[in-house]
Amino acid sequence: MVTAAKTATTEHDVPVQIIGPIKGWVGFDLRELWEYRELTLFFAWRTILIRYKQTALGIAWAVLQPLLLMVVMTLFFGSFAKKAGVPGPIFFFAGLVPWTFFANGLGQSSNSLVGNANLLSKVYFPRLVAPIAAVTATLLDFLLAFLILIGMMVWYGIYPRPIAIVVIPGLVVLTFAAALGLGLWLSALNVHYRDVQYVIPFLIQLGLFASGVVYAATTLAEPWQTLLGLNPMAGVVTTFRWALLGTPGNGAMLLLSIASTIVISVCGVLYFRRREQTFADVL
Repeated sequence: MVTAAKTATTEHDVPVQIIGPIKGWVGFDLRELWEYRELTLFFAWRTILIRYKQTALGIAWAVLQPLLLMVVMTLFFGSFAKKAGVPGPIFFFAGLVPWTFFANGLGQSSNSLVGNANLLSKVYFPRLVAPIAAVTATLLDFLLAFLILIGMMVWYGIYPRPIAIVVIPGLVVLTFAAALGLGLWLSALNVHYRDVQYVIPFLIQLGLFASGVVYAATTLAEPWQTLLGLNPMAGVVTTFRWALLGTPGNGAMLLLSIASTIVISVCGVLYFRRREQTFADVL
């Protein structure tokens, strides 16, 4: 991804090596990203520290937000949980755990370039590091919320199905890829059009209802529930509940969500790479 082919000279005839990204649509270098893995982890840890710095509840906010949403949904949409045969708090919180991971990852990654404007204009590192680190930071929130979910299930006498050991990690990877793929699009757009940061909260709120968090997507008539799989998180939320709680799943929806995540991620990387050359100048 890095090229050092250009060489300039100063007025004293001292050669200067200019380092920059490869031009064009290609140049996504996994080896270079691996070399900067420590920087990625540092950015992720810094994001966590900044997010909860000088807050009274600290990292408890990672769990408090989905818990409050769970209470509201249980009060106003409890009938949807009854149709699934699962206690309301468990049904809604099981949907909110992966959704909150996606929403936080998307929000953090879409603002990652603007938030690191000073570094981007002065120091070279793979620009993909910023959004990747932002999504990685939200993994801690997911783990804490997931532990709370397991505790709630035990309290209600519901125990995770054995298949969850295999399925849940795959769903976490799928959610990470969906949040990063969309985050690459939005972060690149946010550099040039700051209106994007105001649109993202609206899109996240809309996506909450379009992902089957409030209701079971499998209760919809065909072909609507399969078409809902075009939303990557619809298949994740439905399969997450199926793996943990044994509620009805939809294999076609999951496959469609996987396919749409792959398309979004690939296109997101390509678009990000195309815009990457102008980040430092605009910021």
